[in-house]
Amino acid sequence: MPVVIKTNMESMIVQQNLNAATNSLNTAIERMTTGYKINQASDNAAGFSIAESWITKLGSLDIVAQNTATGKDLLSTAESNYDLLTGHLQRIRDLTEQASNGTYGVDSLKAMQSEIVARLEEITRVANNAEFNGIKLMAGTIGTAGLNIQVGLDASADSVINLASTIFGNATVSGLFGGNTAFMNIVKKDNNNTALTPPINNTSSYTAIAAAFVGLKKNAAGVYSIQTETGYQAKDTLAALDTALKNIDSRVTTLGATQNRLDSAASSIEVRTTNLTSSLSTIRDTDVAKESSNYIQAQILQQASATLLATANQAPSIALSLI
Repeated sequence: MPVVIKTNMESMIVQQNLNAATNSLNTAIERMTTGYKINQASDNAAGFSIAESWITKLGSLDIVAQNTATGKDLLSTAESNYDLLTGHLQRIRDLTEQASNGTYGVDSLKAMQSEIVARLEEITRVANNAEFNGIKLMAGTIGTAGLNIQVGLDASADSVINLASTIFGNATVSGLFGGNTAFMNIVKKDNNNTALTPPINNTSSYTAIAAAFVGLKKNAAGVYSIQTETGYQAKDTLAALDTALKNIDSRVTTLGATQNRLDSAASSIEVRTTNLTSSLSTIRDTDVAKESSNYIQAQILQQASATLLATANQAPSIALSLI
C-alpha cells in the first residue's frame, strides 16, 4: 500500500463509523426519552402512517364513549321522571279505588278530589320540566324519528342506536288521558256534559277530571253530589288509569331495553379501545430494554471510534520517517 499524506482513508473510515455510532446513540436516546420508537415518518414511514390512523380512531372512540355515556344519562333522567309520574298515577288510582267503595260522603270525596287535582298538576309540571341538555323528554316534541346516539366511527346504521320517539311522548295529563274518548266522556258527564276548555292542562280541567275519578258530579249551580249513573262512577275511571299506567310502563320498558343496548355499546367500545391501544403500543412504543442495549452498544462504538480516530489521524506522520 502506498504511503500518502493528502488522503487519509483510515481516518475517513473511522469518521464514518463514528458518525454511524453517534447517530445510533442519538436515536436510542430519543426513543428512550420520548417512549416512542417512531417519532417521525423517517423512522418507519408505513408504521408512522398506521400509528397516526390509529391515534385518530382512538380519539373518535373516546368521543363515541362519551356519546354513549351521555345517552345513558339522558335515559336515566327520563326513567327517574317516569318513576315520579308512576307514583302519582298509582296514588290517584288508590284514591279512585277508595272512592269506589261507596262508604264516603261528598265531603270526603271532595278531599280526595283536592289531592288528585294536586297530583294531576304535578304530573304535568314534571312532564313539562323533564329535560336533558335542553331536550324536552316528556312533552311529545321529539319527532317520529326519535333521537340517534352515535356509538360508532362511521355513518352506517351499525354506528347508531336509536332512542324511539315513543319514549318521549306527551306525558302531561292531556297526553295521558286526553286521547281516551271513553274516559273523557265520563269527565264531561260529571261536568254536566260541558266540554273541557282545551287544552286539558288547566286547573278547571283538573277539577273536572278529579271529580270523575272520585265519582262526583256537579250541577249547574256548581254544587257537587255523588254520581249514581251507571258507567260514570268512580270505578268506571279505573280503566283509564290502568291505560295511563300501562303507557308509562311501556315507555320505561323500551327505555330499559335501550339502556341495555347502550351498555353493550359501551362495553364494545371499551374492548375496541383496549385492543387498538395495545396494537398502537406494539407498533409505536419503545422497547426500553432493547433500546438501552442499543444505547450501550452505540456508546462503546462511539468511544472506540473516537480513540481510533486519533490514531488514524496520526497515520500520515509515518511519511516523515522517510524524509
